[in-house]
Amino acid sequence: MKIVLLAASGQAGRTVLSELISRGHDVTAVLRDIDKLPESIKRIQDDLSNIDKIAEIITGADAVVSAFGPAKDPRYFTDESYTDILEEVTKRIISAVQQSSVKRLIVVGGAGSLWFSPGITVLDSGYWPEEYKPIAKSHVKAFAALKESVINWTYFSPPMLIQPGVRTGVFRLADDNIIMDGNGRNWISFEDYAVALVNELESPKHEKARFTIGY
Repeated sequence: MKIVLLAASGQAGRTVLSELISRGHDVTAVLRDIDKLPESIKRIQDDLSNIDKIAEIITGADAVVSAFGPAKDPRYFTDESYTDILEEVTKRIISAVQQSSVKRLIVVGGAGSLWFSPGITVLDSGYWPEEYKPIAKSHVKAFAALKESVINWTYFSPPMLIQPGVRTGVFRLADDNIIMDGNGRNWISFEDYAVALVNELESPKHEKARFTIGY
């Protein structure tokens, strides 16, 4: 498949990029600083600030994956008006996908809107760290923008904890409820998150829907 990966230099982006390449997909990586990736990778420099430019970049792709997230300067942990750039960029990407007639968009999402327990979201559970509330609220807004759109979207929420680890290929999926392991942890490695995302690209099961992952 021909895939355009937006914001390819972050932890999620790099891991998804590696998984896509390992499976033989034709990947174009879009990032603000192309020097963050080797020349052997097809790279395009862009900051996702212009709908027409995004549409030009993604035209002809089978699917787009967005791993965009605001840069983690001090405002990331305190200022929702700063993290709301996530919603703004997501809306631009939606418009670009519609303009370019790309058939699919998968978004690396957030965990805050997942159900922690019946009627209680992760964000409202009391277990979500205070410093990550701004970005969680911005993820909720970006998710809402996708649900209101007419494009073929998929929103892939990570668990409450996602960290570098091992690619096992063994995990569980759910729609809107967090998944606890045998020790009461809701977590996944970036590597297995990438496996599940590329699986979804290759064999769609959550079109115009959200899903999540856990061990």
